[in-house]
Amino acid sequence: MGMQPGQASHVLEEAARFAKLLSAPLVVVHVDVTRFVTYEDPDGYVHSAPIDLNIEAGAAEFDEVQAESATALQGSGLNWTARQLVGDPALAIKQLANKLDAQLIVVGTRKRGLGESIREFFTGSVAARLAHRQHRSVLVVPLEESVPDDQPEIWAE
Repeated sequence: MGMQPGQASHVLEEAARFAKLLSAPLVVVHVDVTRFVTYEDPDGYVHSAPIDLNIEAGAAEFDEVQAESATALQGSGLNWTARQLVGDPALAIKQLANKLDAQLIVVGTRKRGLGESIREFFTGSVAARLAHRQHRSVLVVPLEESVPDDQPEIWAE
């Protein structure tokens, strides 16, 4: 499961529920997107991004993900681990899923708002990219209440 600090707890709860249903261990993954210079999409398009010289920021985010996971999964009896990856979230999660031969990938939807809409326009949806670029099932869990069909998402608060 892909996780960000402060992510809605029900995404982790759904991942834990499916791990139990599948009798599989849960791997909670945080991807530090600030720790790469360039990467290449499977279609060959090369991207680049600035390096964040504050390496501690990624470590702090991973610590937060681990703490949130430990709190949420305490007493669940579930076998789980946390891993930190770097680079593009969709590619990093795909590669780890291949390495672990994961049965299912769980991610949350993005937060609503203009800033997230702009970010997604430039970087694309992690869930959509995962669904199109690998063979595993992807469970996309809504982070919050859905946007009414008659309300454009870009104006949601």
